[in-house]
Amino acid sequence: MGNIQANVLLDAKGLACPMPIVKTKKAMKDLEAGQVLEIQATDKGSKADLRAWAESTGHQYLGTIEEDDVLKHFVRKASGEETAEKNHPNVLSNEQLKQKLAEDVVVLDVRESAEYAFNHIPNAVSIPLGELENRLNELPKKKEMLVVCRTGSRSDLASQMLAKNGFENVWNVVPGMSEWSGVTDSNVK
Repeated sequence: MGNIQANVLLDAKGLACPMPIVKTKKAMKDLEAGQVLEIQATDKGSKADLRAWAESTGHQYLGTIEEDDVLKHFVRKASGEETAEKNHPNVLSNEQLKQKLAEDVVVLDVRESAEYAFNHIPNAVSIPLGELENRLNELPKKKEMLVVCRTGSRSDLASQMLAKNGFENVWNVVPGMSEWSGVTDSNVK
């Protein structure tokens, strides 16, 4: 594959979610509209995370090239009027989620499969953010949907995607599994 020219290179190797996105946000502020940022990361989840983040902010996700164990993501900065970052308006706290678990709700965990396997809310549905768009038909549109990830970042992007696709009662759970003190289950024995 030909060499893709980027204006700025960001090294996010060795960082886990949400740090590649946090560093990307900061780097994008210093770019001019139309410039391309190359983000080098080793976190496999960064592919879906950066794509969804770019779409939610109006920046253009150009693609990802894998070289050895490094993912090279390319994002083009949009002009100022295109980049107002959107956040899903419906937010629940972890405590509110605990109370809702007794109701007929769907808890959707959008972390990577490995994260889910080690520690998740009992009966939560696991669909990693990167697979969500292709698996929307597996979810009931009419049920209340409570979306969790590790910190609330991926779940925010997933909540926006669900709402955009006709899901009527979607809630982003913040801060998510990083501070979850309720009952958990594990698929690892």
